[in-house]
Amino acid sequence: VCYAAIKVLCRAFEKLLDNSRHLDASLKSFFRSAIKAVLWVIAVIIIAGTLGIPVTSLVAVLSVAGVALSLALQGLLSNLFSGITLLTTHPFKVGDYVQIGSESGTVQSIGLFYTGLTTPDNRVVYAPNGTVTSGQIVNFTAEEKRRVIISVTASYDSATEDVRAACLDAIAMIDKALSAPPPFVAIASYGSSSIEYTVRAWCRTEDYWDVYFALNENLRSCFDKHKVEMCYDHLNIHLINDK
Repeated sequence: VCYAAIKVLCRAFEKLLDNSRHLDASLKSFFRSAIKAVLWVIAVIIIAGTLGIPVTSLVAVLSVAGVALSLALQGLLSNLFSGITLLTTHPFKVGDYVQIGSESGTVQSIGLFYTGLTTPDNRVVYAPNGTVTSGQIVNFTAEEKRRVIISVTASYDSATEDVRAACLDAIAMIDKALSAPPPFVAIASYGSSSIEYTVRAWCRTEDYWDVYFALNENLRSCFDKHKVEMCYDHLNIHLINDK
């Protein structure tokens, strides 16, 4: 009877897991194994009680063994449940570019114990899932659009209208830069030897670095075109001839 009940319950759980679209394949496999193991433990206890074997002592032994095992595998179990959390909440998926702690890269795998990242310099980093869920996760590819932000400095002698025109021309030269939302150029701060401007442009997420580097290169040529002096930290000395 226990064997038949286990078969029926396992099939019912498998149908529930197959109908769920939010669970990862590895997570479904884990749940199948875990449910089957739990059902067999319950079956053993029922059969032992039917045969007249004292169940209380058996349950006590299993409880003590379970506590000892959980303490010995505390870190492993933490990573396991953290992996289940990642696979059910989906803060990122395979192929996303994320930053986890001090490491950033493209997600290659999301396992029950480790999350694999491939960094831009082609290193493979395996982060424990406990560390992933306990820290901040930055997902750079979650949205379709990203905003490129660059700060440039110009001389006090250059008119603000000329600087803004040069920056907008630099953005207009980039095919991958989006016109909506419109680009933005404004004065950010007044420094001791220059004025700092903030340049913002929107692009598709996969085009971010292309637009970023192209904008940096175009700004220099457009500043020269509009006769805008790209300034740097310097000191002006004024000599006064007092007769």
